[in-house]
Amino acid sequence: MAQAGKGRLNYRCPSCFLRDIDMDMFYDRDRDEYYCLRCQYRGKEADVLAKNELARFRYGAMHRRFTFEEED
Repeated sequence: MAQAGKGRLNYRCPSCFLRDIDMDMFYDRDRDEYYCLRCQYRGKEADVLAKNELARFRYGAMHRRFTFEEED
């Protein structure tokens, strides 16, 4: 088995990320795909990016401040 190596960028595993686990994926040059050591997820770069975009909706309002006005 080839030595596991990080890809060009550190992509988060979309399957683990939906469960609030911050796990980096590794890149397999022979198969040209990314894989997760924790949950056995594997996919091409475009698939990983698309699924990470779906997971981002959970944190879309992370930097917004919500205030509630009290009625008099």
